[in-house]
Amino acid sequence: MDNEYLNKLFDLSGKIALVTGASSGLGRHFAAVLASAGAEVIITARRGDKLQELVEEIGPAGRQMHVVPMDVTSAASVTACFDQAASIVGVPDIIINNAGQAITKPLLEHSEADWDSVLNTNLKGAWFVASEAARRMVAVGKPGSIVNIASILGERVAGGVAPYAISKAGVLQATKAMALELARHKIRVNALMPGYVATDLNHDFLNSEAGEKLRMGIPGRCFGKLSDLDGPLLLLASDAGAAMSGSCLAVDHAHLVSSL
Repeated sequence: MDNEYLNKLFDLSGKIALVTGASSGLGRHFAAVLASAGAEVIITARRGDKLQELVEEIGPAGRQMHVVPMDVTSAASVTACFDQAASIVGVPDIIINNAGQAITKPLLEHSEADWDSVLNTNLKGAWFVASEAARRMVAVGKPGSIVNIASILGERVAGGVAPYAISKAGVLQATKAMALELARHKIRVNALMPGYVATDLNHDFLNSEAGEKLRMGIPGRCFGKLSDLDGPLLLLASDAGAAMSGSCLAVDHAHLVSSL
């Protein structure tokens, strides 16, 4: 097998990618990875100032980024974002459906507002974005890849994050439903399921006594790094995963298969 073929498998040159929730954490990292792989990237979030910081910080790859604000909980905002993106670079080939949130408190203390906030962002928002993207791809006859960022908590549970776990279970089922219906349009839909990945937001918890107890329950005895997700993300986004649709890919150091 020739090396040139293998090198091109993960190459995103000429592709347009859109990343939601790109102002921090996983989304910020994913945007940089896609740009480094050659894609032109539309980065979206409610906080436009944070997006501009990302463009400036990542250097040369930032020249391939376009900042477009979007609130995934608003259908009108999603439509407006895709309209603006189309006027800048065209219809995206790749969607990274990453925007999400969690509210941590015991089940009996969660309010209706908590439920609505989490489910509207994590599940309804992912549906809005994927549906709008797919309609536009179909309209111009463009194949594409939609990657929904789920979580291992879509298949297992943890205390204090019931709405989050429920929303991510919904994302996994939505991934399969969309994959089934969009396959005839050559649009692939898959889910990436990270385990516990160290970020600025959870650094304090993961380094606490409770975090250490959690780490020891993971068969690999470690938390993930952002870079652990690079290969799986590019597999699902690129031609390397051309035959994959409806897959839910766990990246978690075997946490999901553990009984703990």
